[in-house]
Amino acid sequence: MIWNDEFETLPREVIESLQLKRLQQTLQRVYATVPFYRRQLDKVGMTPDKVRSLADLQRLPFTLKQDMRDNYPYGLFAVPLEQIVRIHASSGTTGKPTVVGYTRRDIDTWAELMARSFVAAGAHKGDVIHNAYGYGLFTGGLGAHYGAEKLGASVIPMSGGNTKKQLMIMQDFGSTVLTCTPSYSLYLAEVAAEEGIDFKSLKLKVGIFGAEPWSEEIRKEIEAKLNLKAIDIYGLSEILGPGVGIECIEAQKGLHIWEDHFIPEIINPETGEVLPHGEHGELVITTITKEGIPMIRYRTRDITRIIPEPCICGRTHVRLERMSGRTDDMLIIRGVNVFPSQIESVLINIEGVEPHYQLIVDREENLDTLEVQVEVNEQTFSDEVKILQSLSSRIRKEIKDMLGVTCKVRLVEPKTIARSEGKAQRVIDKRKEQ
Repeated sequence: MIWNDEFETLPREVIESLQLKRLQQTLQRVYATVPFYRRQLDKVGMTPDKVRSLADLQRLPFTLKQDMRDNYPYGLFAVPLEQIVRIHASSGTTGKPTVVGYTRRDIDTWAELMARSFVAAGAHKGDVIHNAYGYGLFTGGLGAHYGAEKLGASVIPMSGGNTKKQLMIMQDFGSTVLTCTPSYSLYLAEVAAEEGIDFKSLKLKVGIFGAEPWSEEIRKEIEAKLNLKAIDIYGLSEILGPGVGIECIEAQKGLHIWEDHFIPEIINPETGEVLPHGEHGELVITTITKEGIPMIRYRTRDITRIIPEPCICGRTHVRLERMSGRTDDMLIIRGVNVFPSQIESVLINIEGVEPHYQLIVDREENLDTLEVQVEVNEQTFSDEVKILQSLSSRIRKEIKDMLGVTCKVRLVEPKTIARSEGKAQRVIDKRKEQ
């Protein structure tokens, strides 16, 4: 089932023609209204009239998150504030928040793309959508909410937290679709088990999970514990919010990115060189319909690749491979590049280990150290010491074999590692404190 058959199945040449037209219009608009972009384009000698093909896009400069902070709060807005009907912002935990604004048309576009995404995930008008993404400055909750209403489904605006009540509402209200972070879905499963609630007794059929990287192994874990199809959704506040791309339920293999609104590129994160389709690198996105705060070649820091091959669902927009991590989440341990998702894929395949872990990075005598703290289940935790030692040695060996880095493994008792209602904090890097 497809929400907007006209645009989701456009022929390739029509998509590219539309992209070029909308790109040129966007560049003309930001050149005229956003001093930052005018300076950036003038600096490289690329005024909007010189962009005559999509290939010219790679001649334009990148936009960075730091640029948004440097122009805090409204410096990148392309319309007067009286035309902005909604303002969202990041948490600002690593500096000033990044602020984004939406015009009325932007809100309508967002709702449309989220409706497309819900339908791609297998949702329809008759569904009861249990929305456990956070409401507020974070874009997740309201983005999903407006999309559900656009679809015509019944939406339950639960937001995050109050986990026992979430489960009660799912039971009593007959929720059929769940939206939240993947890590929170596993916490829901954990609390349900404590409360004696069997997910097989609920009406849930689909879960739409995003806002943090998660592995194929975690998908299998979620699907088994929650008795639903787990669909990956992608978005980021700087570009739109949730609904930039999503897996279709037919394939569950790559996220369709809505190319009539966004132009994706993959670059070498070190050189900025544009890479061919199929090669892994950093995702860069240009918005071509946003009015409030257009983004030209925004570096997302997410690692993925473009899948150009046609999908069995019939949608013609290219797909993005599941995000394998972020360039700013990448740890360099004694010269070895390590992503949390790589360690997660090792842990999830080891019996007796729970999908809750934390990586503690430190430096001792000028040498980087990595400690992997991982929960074991109740049965394993009560086993003999030698069994726990054997499990610890196995984890250490498998991480060494896969990543080539030596780590310390610390097994902790169940429910020791803090749970998150939003994005899970997987890494504590103490080197930054030194």
